Amino acid sequence: MSNAHWIAADWGTTNLRLWAMRGAAAVHHRSSAQGMGGLKPAEFAPVLAQETAEWKAAEWADAPVVACGMVGSRQGWTEAPYAAAPTRAGTALVRVEGENVWIACGVKQLDPPDVMRGEETQIAGFLATRPDFDGVICMPGTHTKWARVSAGEICSFQSFMTGEIFGLLADHSVLRHTVQAASFDTDAFDLAVNDALAQPHRAFGRLFQLRAGALVGTLTPEVARATLSGLLIGWELAGAKPYWLGQEVALVGSPALSILYARGLRAQGTRVSEADAQAATLAGLHRAWKTLGSAA
Repeated sequence: MSNAHWIAADWGTTNLRLWAMRGAAAVHHRSSAQGMGGLKPAEFAPVLAQETAEWKAAEWADAPVVACGMVGSRQGWTEAPYAAAPTRAGTALVRVEGENVWIACGVKQLDPPDVMRGEETQIAGFLATRPDFDGVICMPGTHTKWARVSAGEICSFQSFMTGEIFGLLADHSVLRHTVQAASFDTDAFDLAVNDALAQPHRAFGRLFQLRAGALVGTLTPEVARATLSGLLIGWELAGAKPYWLGQEVALVGSPALSILYARGLRAQGTRVSEADAQAATLAGLHRAWKTLGSAA
């Protein structure tokens, strides 16, 4: 199977990303705004056929599709049930009935309750390059995940809605008048992270001060946006302290977000490494594809 053809899909709530693969190498890539959130179950197959028509007409006519993300949710194409942690990352797949399409199962945790869907594939991809990793993987995003990983297993994890809360406050609250800025003040970010970590209860009162500081003071949008980001990430770091304290933390996410988490963690003396999220996703899907063997 080393040079066989297959198609990798990262099918989330808002976007669909596809890669035509030869073994572990991506040959073509395309993306679409036809995410899971806008589709009915009967619409997934036609969308996939449309988006891969050029590839299917060439070398990928009978290629299996291996997908991860919200496409496997209860509201998606076919529900791919959650594997219960602790579990090996990215090894369980469910086939879509009547299709040569395989969807990666998510991971659930019962106590405290939590779920991930898509991040397990990134963890599997990260472990493909660092199989002996023993530490914590942080995946910054809309719902940031912190996962404790050991011996190739996801042992436990916790989700934080930091990205979603930032979006709500920055775009839909009174702070929207204050934090719209293209640039970013890193000194203000660092101060806010430290404040939120040191005294989370006092830092909470600083949110409305961002609006007031712009109205009656000299607070600039650049400082306000950086401060909001720093406060929220600082609160997250305070809540996730049992995960990162004394551990190596591998950040798997977009560079723009990962650099902020890295700043906050390194200021606390934490050893941090960074990995590309897309590369981890493809490596994880490749690892899942290899498990199909003759079943594909």
